[in-house]
Amino acid sequence: MAITYPNYNIEYLYHYYEKSNGPFLNLSDYSLQEAKGVLQNLKKNNHIMAAHRYEGYMERRIELEQMARALFEAKGGKPVRKSPHYMVVGKCAWLQSWYNNGDCIKISLKDFDKDTLSFSYGDMFPTFSCRVTDNKEYRRKIYTYKEIIHIIAKYGMPQDWNSDGQHGPERYIEVQVWDDAPLLKYIEKNNRIHKR
Repeated sequence: MAITYPNYNIEYLYHYYEKSNGPFLNLSDYSLQEAKGVLQNLKKNNHIMAAHRYEGYMERRIELEQMARALFEAKGGKPVRKSPHYMVVGKCAWLQSWYNNGDCIKISLKDFDKDTLSFSYGDMFPTFSCRVTDNKEYRRKIYTYKEIIHIIAKYGMPQDWNSDGQHGPERYIEVQVWDDAPLLKYIEKNNRIHKR
């Protein structure tokens, strides 16, 4: 049974990444062919979770991102980017385990314009998968900030009630960040470190 949070407020968003590569590297910023090449290189080296992506992953990702953007705009969202960066609500040890040397950035929600944040209760891939047929109300939905607060109050945080994945595909609340502005200082700092 879910632990509910009737007065839950999101304070921080979290981004997990491979420390040696740095944060906010986004496959969607490449052309389709370039992104496939990056994935092939990761597979050759069996490097991090991305090395295990299935054939057709990038095509499906592009499809989901376009759909999420359209759904978000229909609710009054104001995306700046064509495709989002990804973060999560709350800490998630499972996500950190995806990486050989995982690291995490925690950013205050106050640093974001909420009109550029959309949410899915679970990763977008299973959330919108036709193979997930349990008809839970948060399937196939993109939420605004105000809406996700109500969903968290009702169902709790997946990290608390489904940390081992035994109760469904939802393991965290995904945040689609549709603006580079609040992330630039982390990206620029990473670029300086890797140029040394």
